[in-house]
Amino acid sequence: MDVVDAKQLEDRLNKRDYFPDEGLVAAAVLAQRLRKPVFLEGEPGVGKSTFAEAMAGVLDPDAVLIRLQCHSGLDAGQALYDWDFPRQVLTLRAADRGDAVPVTDLYRPEFLVRRPVLAAFEKPSVLLIDEIDRADDEFEACLLEVLDKGTISIPELGPEQSGITMRMPFIVLTSNDTREVHGALKRRCIYHWIEHPKPPREAEILEHKIDGLTVELAAEIAEAMKRLRADGVLTRPPGVAEAIDLARSVVASGAKTLAEDAAISCAGAVAKHRDDVDTVRRVLGEVGRDSA
Repeated sequence: MDVVDAKQLEDRLNKRDYFPDEGLVAAAVLAQRLRKPVFLEGEPGVGKSTFAEAMAGVLDPDAVLIRLQCHSGLDAGQALYDWDFPRQVLTLRAADRGDAVPVTDLYRPEFLVRRPVLAAFEKPSVLLIDEIDRADDEFEACLLEVLDKGTISIPELGPEQSGITMRMPFIVLTSNDTREVHGALKRRCIYHWIEHPKPPREAEILEHKIDGLTVELAAEIAEAMKRLRADGVLTRPPGVAEAIDLARSVVASGAKTLAEDAAISCAGAVAKHRDDVDTVRRVLGEVGRDSA
């Protein structure tokens, strides 16, 4: 993958409709140069996973995004690789009854089931290990070994691992900070906490993404997001994705300001809990009236 400087990377990400903060760009450039993963933490909806999606193709036009969704009970067989047992059994049955099949013949690359991590090491890719805080300690230990070696060991193929060519992909780990991820894993990464964008920046993002959105309406929506993200206002604070959904909904409604009933009726684009709907409607109306 091409090593790029911060300005080049920011420009390339912007062309893919991703608008990172300065710290995230610096972390990504450093991670690429040091061949380390990026570890991104932040509240849901700040763009952690979207960053990995935008990076696919930015560093290498042939790169693809490969995603591993973490969950409790995730193990190496689900994340790294496994063996195609039914094919191995068929191979044994197809052999002449009088001939023994060497064990090594049953463990060849064609019998490998490539899970996301191994697949990412075999082709130009961006590997997204999403929500690592949902995985168990055992998987973190497995991942540590991979990051330390910069490759995946497949003992059944022998020391040479013939038929397998690997190289370290660009790796993005994300966490919603639901639990503390072990420091040993974080130490092997370039860490960055992604904040919600400040209203002026969020307004710029909305203007760029939403056709027909006025500067004034974008500013109102960004201010509404700021108020709704304050501690304790909503059960689930809205992310940038909800801001984009709200902007699209308001534009589709034909409203020119959030004070209009048509805009207030779009509260469902932001509120995701029954108890939050009235709060969202109230805040949208207040922001619209304050901006009048």
